[in-house]
This record gives sequence, C-alpha cells and structure tokens, in this order.
Amino acid sequence: MPALVVLDRLPSPALAVDRLGTILFANDSFCEMVGHSPDDLLQMEFEHIFYRVPADDRWVTLVGTGAKRLVELRHKSGHSVWASMSKSAMRRRDDTVALVTFHDRTEELWLNDAPAITTPAG
Repeated sequence: MPALVVLDRLPSPALAVDRLGTILFANDSFCEMVGHSPDDLLQMEFEHIFYRVPADDRWVTLVGTGAKRLVELRHKSGHSVWASMSKSAMRRRDDTVALVTFHDRTEELWLNDAPAITTPAG
C-alpha cells in the first residue's frame, strides 16, 4: 500500500511539512479539524495554520524537543483549535520532511475551563 494512502487513512490528524515550512500533505482528519480542504492547505505555509507558532525555529517546532506540546491552531472560520502536537515521526538529522500528528483537545479544555483558552487569540 502506498505511503500516502496509509497516511490518509490514519484516524489521527496528520501533517507533513518540509524544512521551509511548506505543507506537503494533510490527511482528511487534519483537514476536518482545521476546516480547510487538502488543496487549501497545500497552498499555505506551516505558520499560517497557527495563531502562535510554538517556537522561533519552525523546524524545531516540527521535529520537537520533548513531549507533545499544546498548540493553538487557526480554524478556517477563525476560531481556535487547541491540540496536542507530537514530535515528528521522522527524526534523523538529515530528514527534510517532518510528519506530525495532532490530538484535538479543544472540547476537553473548554469543559475544564482551562485558563489558557479563556482569552481570545491575538
């Protein structure tokens, strides 16, 4: 089975990005989570799906330096989507593509009245 077919069938939202921040692939789960079509996302840069990019270096953000991080994504309609973002599944020093997965935590955080999401995104 081709790799893209496997990635598209993942139940978790998944995103592949190159070192320049170009989105190379987004599965249906990711598209649904942020309200964009795959074609829309392929025209966007990685930074444009965030309200706040988690680090100064986008590659460090993607490849990761530790455990999953809570990130604030920008839904097409403008509202925040809070998600845990994994470290990249591709971890070799010479990898040119990062593949990360997400776990939507928006509803969980709203129900728990998390202080991090009670203020509007800036």
